[in-house]
Amino acid sequence: MSTEPRSTEPNRADLGKDPARVSGMFDQVAGGYDRTNTVLSLGNDKLWRVATTRAVAPRRGQRILDLAAGTGASSVSLARSGAEVVAADFSQGMIAEGRRRHGGIPNLTFEQADATALPFDDDAFDVVTISFGLRNVVEPKKALAEMFRVTKPGGRLVVCEFSHPTSKAFAGLYGFYNNRVLPLAAKAVSTNAEAYDYLNESIRDWPDQPTLARWIRQAGWTDVAWRNLTFGIVALHRAVKPAADPA
Repeated sequence: MSTEPRSTEPNRADLGKDPARVSGMFDQVAGGYDRTNTVLSLGNDKLWRVATTRAVAPRRGQRILDLAAGTGASSVSLARSGAEVVAADFSQGMIAEGRRRHGGIPNLTFEQADATALPFDDDAFDVVTISFGLRNVVEPKKALAEMFRVTKPGGRLVVCEFSHPTSKAFAGLYGFYNNRVLPLAAKAVSTNAEAYDYLNESIRDWPDQPTLARWIRQAGWTDVAWRNLTFGIVALHRAVKPAADPA
């Protein structure tokens, strides 16, 4: 393994979503990531996390995979139920920060993982969830297929991701905030403000709610549904892996 120090120059991903650049960008912002998200989302990130946890409905005895878990903020919410939670992320820096903060929680483990080639057995989890990470995957359809593979028959998928406001008036206000206000706020609170330029680009490029639902169905999931959070800034998609046919 190379012993050369990671560059301290700001690392900015782009819509090519090169895995090395994406993971490098998140490595650099890991320490202040949760604080920055709370500031830039005007506190809504906590409400979105609560909605996601309720949709997952974790229970003791379940095994849950939390993909793109970052520093584990969402994973901790799930682990409080007593479920066994695996917090997985592509970024070594995020995983290291998560272990530093939450490594003492006995039913929570951290693993580095590529969403398009998950290092888990078939049918390993009762629920797979991913929050604000599918958009950053270079092959999101492949990632949805991998999530399907590692979910038990009858298990569930919960995807929380930025989406598109349904109201034109609100969409205009949201666009103004993202294009004019957020870059200034990012410069004030983030160690890598350029990373949040990518955030804007990736949100604009991401498909709308019905299109993501179609991708999920194409991966094999059934009972696909979604609900909008904060006027459609975020959408919470849910689906089920068909139960195995009786022998």
